[in-house]
Amino acid sequence: MDNTASIKQSEQAKVAKKHPPGLYLLFFTEMWERFSYYGMRAILVLYLTTEFVSGGLGFSDATAMSIYGFFTGAVYFTPMVGGYLSDRFLGRRLAITLGGIIMAVGNFALFADQSKAAFYLGLVLLIVGNGFFKPNISTIVGELYAPDDRRRDGAFTIFYMGINVGAFFSPLVVGYLSDDLFKTTINGVVHHGFKYGFLAASIGMIIGQLIFNLFGNRYLGDIGKKPTGKVASKTTNATLNKQPLTKIEKKRTAVIFILTAFVVFFWAGFEQAGSSLTLYTDRFVDRDLFGFTVPTAWFQSLNPLFIVILAPILSALWLKLSYTKRGDMSGPKKMGLGMVLLGLGYMILLLAVLKTGSDEHHIAIKANMMIIVLTYLMHTLGELLLSPVGLSLVSKIAPLKLASLLMGVWLAGSGVANILAGQLAALTQSLGYFEIFSVIGLLAIVLGLVLLALSGKLQRMTEESSK
Repeated sequence: MDNTASIKQSEQAKVAKKHPPGLYLLFFTEMWERFSYYGMRAILVLYLTTEFVSGGLGFSDATAMSIYGFFTGAVYFTPMVGGYLSDRFLGRRLAITLGGIIMAVGNFALFADQSKAAFYLGLVLLIVGNGFFKPNISTIVGELYAPDDRRRDGAFTIFYMGINVGAFFSPLVVGYLSDDLFKTTINGVVHHGFKYGFLAASIGMIIGQLIFNLFGNRYLGDIGKKPTGKVASKTTNATLNKQPLTKIEKKRTAVIFILTAFVVFFWAGFEQAGSSLTLYTDRFVDRDLFGFTVPTAWFQSLNPLFIVILAPILSALWLKLSYTKRGDMSGPKKMGLGMVLLGLGYMILLLAVLKTGSDEHHIAIKANMMIIVLTYLMHTLGELLLSPVGLSLVSKIAPLKLASLLMGVWLAGSGVANILAGQLAALTQSLGYFEIFSVIGLLAIVLGLVLLALSGKLQRMTEESSK
């Protein structure tokens, strides 16, 4: 009997270390959604700044980067509305499907017509659709695990790897379509195939939704079908929804808001990747590789490539640390270190800017592309210490009846950051790359150190709230 019991306990322990199959369904669903988003994002600023006769819309650099910042900011604000509607009326699964369909239509609008009217319509649809999709899929990942499950941080890191598998392939595909396969030269005028990149993004979104809806019932069961904030009965749930937040729940919410305020500055620096860093790479970096000119959009694949490589390593590290005497590092401490790493990435980038300057018409020498590679590597390490850990923490400590709404608040912090990032990127055209990049880098390091100093207090608040 003892041997039988021991064998059963051993088998249960092995199962407990495995992740539920629903995680991998969400992995692939998010992978295709990110394929769609990062594909269009990789060429958005290039599309906006390219002349109309060459397949673009002919905006100025500063205007294009402001539009980019507004768009990437707005897609993080609408999740608050989408999260509320999902909590109250739709349920998370329906909201994910609705959002996916709207985003597919938005990308198709960008493909169908090369005009400013179609462009703005496409952006609006992408912003609205993302509001339904974004907060709910992350929340469902959290619902697969108990609050005290050791696998949570590792699960979100694996989920985050899925995000970046899609983000890795999309710039390669979209860059190839726009700068190679559908790029033509007529009477000496180069015409890019940007619209086919948007079509690929639309198709990717459709594939993701087919996977999610075909296999959702099998691997997720009833998770996410019913609105968690809606009154399901006249007794327990009715009483629960009318009750104000408890002292414990208020502390949980306070921690979420404090960390959100810090990560605004992280994302303001990180999101230069699609705007100022893209234009800097396009104009100031030597992209020649053995006679082949690397498409600018391909550099957008560095970040997700590094994440795919490093995410499993960090996921295993967090799990291993959790079994040690000291335990895993706290979420706030990881996030503080992430901000410092972002700042160090900009310190590396400044070495290139010192050589090239900020005037594209007077470049003494172009920067070595390895500087850009190293910058993205540091930024990726910072992201892995901050973003999946933050998602895990929010899903763990947010009050159940406000889970999607507070996930939306967390994402809205990124919205503020992206709008700020757009304004900072625009300033590189007037103040210079060195001045803006140095300010971003130094501020990230200082705020990261402040967060490290506060991490103990914040961790105690989360530990108290989980008792």
